[in-house]
Amino acid sequence: IMSDGSRTINDVKTFLMSIRGADPQQMMKFYDQWAETYEQDHSLMDYSAPHQTVDFLNANFSGSREQVLVLDVACGSGWVAKLMAELGFRKFVGVDGSKGMLEQAAKTGLYQDLRLALLGTEPLPAQTDAFDVVMIVGALRDRFVPFSVVRELCYAAKPGGYVCMSRVDLKSESGANYKMCLEKELQLMEDEGLWTRVISQEMDRYMMDVYNDDQYLYGTMYLYRKALN
Repeated sequence: IMSDGSRTINDVKTFLMSIRGADPQQMMKFYDQWAETYEQDHSLMDYSAPHQTVDFLNANFSGSREQVLVLDVACGSGWVAKLMAELGFRKFVGVDGSKGMLEQAAKTGLYQDLRLALLGTEPLPAQTDAFDVVMIVGALRDRFVPFSVVRELCYAAKPGGYVCMSRVDLKSESGANYKMCLEKELQLMEDEGLWTRVISQEMDRYMMDVYNDDQYLYGTMYLYRKALN
C-alpha cells in the first residue's frame, strides 16, 4: 500500500475488512504491506492508545528516564518509542512480527536493537531480568498476541522493573473472552508473587470503531511492577 497523502478512512476500512479472519502469519504479511501508511491510517482512525499509554506510564514512573532500558514489544513503526523519546527515554529494543514494521521502526533511529518474532508462536527474543520497562500497546487481542505472552513480558523485566500494557475492548465474544483470560492470568501471576499491580485505568477513546461509524472502542491500561526477588 503506497501513500500519496490522499488516503481516507474508507480506504482503511476496506483494508481492515480484507484481513478479518486472517491467521497470525497472514496478518503479518498484511502488516508488511501496511507499514508505510500505518501511522497515517491510525491517525485517521483516531487511534490514541500510544499517546494514552505512554502518558499513563510517564505519570506513574519515577526515576531517570535517560538510563532506563525499554523493551518495546509489538513495536510496529516505532510510534511508542517516538513518544517516549519526547519524554526523555533514550534506550529501546524493539520486537515485532512484521519485517515491514521493523524497517519503519529502524528509520526512527531510536532502537539499539530490533528483533523479529511472531509472539505466541516463537518465544519473546529478550533476555530474562534485563529491562527496566517493558511496553506492549495494542497487540494484546485475539489473533494477535496470546494472553499467555504476559508471563514472558514479566520475565524480561528486571526485578523491580515495570510492565506497561494496554488492550482494546472489542465488541465481540472473542474480545470478551480474551479480556477475561488475560485478567485471570494477570491475577494468577500476582497470586504467584511474580509481580504486583501498580495501577490500571480505563481508556474511553481507544480508537474509532471502524465497523460502526461514529462509535469509539474502549480499552484498559495496566501497570505492573516485577517482584524484587
